[in-house]
Amino acid sequence: MTPTDQTRRGSSRAVADALREQIRSGLLGPGAVLPTGRELAEAFQVAPKTAAAGVDILKAEGLVVGEQGGRRRVRSVRRITWNLSEFERGRRRDSHALDDWATAIKDAGRQPRETIVKTVEPAGSQIAEWLRIMQDDEVVKRARIRWVDDEPFQISTSYFPGTIARGTLLDEDREVSVPGGVLRHIGHPQTRVRDEISTRMPTPEETELLQLPVGTPVLQHVRIGYGTEGPVRVMVTIAPGDRNLLVYEMEV
Repeated sequence: MTPTDQTRRGSSRAVADALREQIRSGLLGPGAVLPTGRELAEAFQVAPKTAAAGVDILKAEGLVVGEQGGRRRVRSVRRITWNLSEFERGRRRDSHALDDWATAIKDAGRQPRETIVKTVEPAGSQIAEWLRIMQDDEVVKRARIRWVDDEPFQISTSYFPGTIARGTLLDEDREVSVPGGVLRHIGHPQTRVRDEISTRMPTPEETELLQLPVGTPVLQHVRIGYGTEGPVRVMVTIAPGDRNLLVYEMEV
């Protein structure tokens, strides 16, 4: 590894800039082990603390991860493509074993898994606004963590008006899936959806649940599903920005 003229300034930022360029160019590929702190110090002609600080910058940016034993690797991420123009539309891919999302992941040659916790609670102000109900009205909340190849890829939480969901499959404390979707099965099919997408930094809880390296932003995807008489569900999905590619395909 040969230091550039830039790194000879001797700053941690210069070390980080040089390593970042090597990562982006592919010279240091996904999963590559970085040289030791001593090796970096010698290669870039800087003090060991300066070299370590340069690596810390890349860890904060989410490009490098630390491992037990002090090794540092270039972060390796295999993203999923989430086609939101196909998700839950038309001929849904639900079965009795897998829901529409999990089926799409399986079709892509990956291994899906979901964990779910169901609760019944009063609607907060934002959920009430999305569902067009009164604040504190009863909602059924189904909180999922979606895993791909044993790595957490999404937190997906759905809220249903209690007047629709209570006493149905949605009120059961287990994963449920039926061909055509559960809402259609219980007589409240979605006829259209509205998506709202934003980006932000994760909360501490999201960082823990999604096992996010420091510096990783998340996408927040909100899908409001409407029936013939108004909203029947709102789904809020939190997705690590580096693990998910959101795709829409539209006719023009």
